[in-house]
Amino acid sequence: MATATITTESGSGGHSPGRNYLNESSGILSWVFTLDHKRIGLMYLVGVMSAFLLGGTFALALRTELLTPGPTTGMTHDMYNQMFTLHGAVMTFLFIIPGIPAALGNFVLPIMLGAKDVAFPRMNLMSFYLWMGGALFFVLTLFLGGLDTGWTFYTPYSIDTNTSVVSAVLGAFVLGFSSIFTGLNFIVTIHTLRPPGMTWFKMPLFLWSLYATAIIQILATPVLGITLLLLFAERTMGIGIFDPKLGGDPVLFQHFFWFYSHPAVYIMILPGMGIVSELISVFSRKAIFGYRFIAFSSLAIALLGFLVWGHHMFTSGESKMAAIVFSGITFSIAIPSAIKVFNWLATMYKGSISLATPMCFAQSFIVLFSIGGLTGLFLSTLSTDVHLHDTYFVVSHFHYVMVGSTLTAFLGGLFYWWPKITGKMYNDIQGQIAALIIFVGFNLAFFPQFIMGSRGMPRRYYNYLPEFQTYHQLSTYGSYVLGAGLFLALWVLVQSLLRGKPAPMNPWGGNSLEWHTSSPPPLANFEHTPEATDPYDYHANKYDPAVGGYVPIPKAQKTVDPYGGIE
Repeated sequence: MATATITTESGSGGHSPGRNYLNESSGILSWVFTLDHKRIGLMYLVGVMSAFLLGGTFALALRTELLTPGPTTGMTHDMYNQMFTLHGAVMTFLFIIPGIPAALGNFVLPIMLGAKDVAFPRMNLMSFYLWMGGALFFVLTLFLGGLDTGWTFYTPYSIDTNTSVVSAVLGAFVLGFSSIFTGLNFIVTIHTLRPPGMTWFKMPLFLWSLYATAIIQILATPVLGITLLLLFAERTMGIGIFDPKLGGDPVLFQHFFWFYSHPAVYIMILPGMGIVSELISVFSRKAIFGYRFIAFSSLAIALLGFLVWGHHMFTSGESKMAAIVFSGITFSIAIPSAIKVFNWLATMYKGSISLATPMCFAQSFIVLFSIGGLTGLFLSTLSTDVHLHDTYFVVSHFHYVMVGSTLTAFLGGLFYWWPKITGKMYNDIQGQIAALIIFVGFNLAFFPQFIMGSRGMPRRYYNYLPEFQTYHQLSTYGSYVLGAGLFLALWVLVQSLLRGKPAPMNPWGGNSLEWHTSSPPPLANFEHTPEATDPYDYHANKYDPAVGGYVPIPKAQKTVDPYGGIE
């Protein structure tokens, strides 16, 4: 890809002492009514991390209860059912789905495009308040008798239970609008606000991943909204859509639910893949290998994701032909996923790899996603799925994909853009230690679940046979290690806010447009209108010890390193 001219604050390379989006205005109302995408992204970040803390607390309580067979902490059967339901619902709807697109995407996307804001700033703010409204419904559920249906709200149990299905369903319904508004905003922004010279194939791959994610958000989320609306009507009016006592079909709910919820897995993982594409390239000091293949594979995953929902129902009585077709299509989605992994490995090959904190999380992502993806093949296969259905093998598989992969990508992106967001650097060694503890803790928590699941331990059970105790104990101890790593990561970031050094404009040597403005950015993102650059041209910058970061190289001084680095 050709390199374009940089016309922003080239030469300074350091922290701008001027005004920025954080100090441009003050007071609570300046945040409540802000239309600035960066402040909205920051508010999302605080919100989703609070939800993650709540969902994580539920998880640690569940794992502690499962330390021994029978009662361990005094938690009852009903409390256990409600806690794992709310753990799943909070983590899925309030953290994993909005985490990367709404928080990091909101902050980064317009700056990567060289734009002042998203296309519809007011819709962006409304999206955040819809997310807040949906979150409040879930919190309300806690005080209205809890929820014990599982995060899937499967019928007919969700019609009969006395717990607060209505408030939880309304919460998820409102959250759907938030997701649709964000997706619509991103698509219009990418179509209309790209700078001159930034063609589709000169966009950073993170933007490609957000674009593919937005397609899923717009097309799939309405199906979930209608499904939950029908469930709400079924519970309140008894109209007989899903209730077999009234002539309804409970399996129909599963079809509707998974038509959204399997594509939703890619709402979670695609933005993470986009972040990893950026991190692997920047910290290997090499242009991304197979740019177009990675870009098109994002679209392929988004489209194929709509065709695989039936593999969740191999045991629900669908026809053999339908099961075979869904099995085959599910296998095919491994192709674009593998394309990404192979291209990331090819990018690192003979690269000048730096194991900074964001790169440590990117490496964790590749390992965890590969394990999650390969174990998904067992669940795509008809015969093995029947054996493994509703066991801990499934729990482990989707935690590797939905939690381990998405979480490490989220943390990698957060540590990568943290200097840009806050204007502060953090202790990199402590960040690396946190990344290592999280990786070890996650594998200790969830890998034993593959084994006990394959040996018949069913999921969602309050009690279990003594033969599974060792696996449960390993899993519980792993969850403690994982929790300790996450708290260390949080402490590293909080400490940077209090005592961190001022961040340079470009601490990592990236060349996408967000690294061409000060840290933190001014209210309008750039002092001058930027021109498109090749986001993966690492000959455009060199490290300057005086500013502690990278500065643009004047064209006359550029030389080409045959190994892809910078001289």
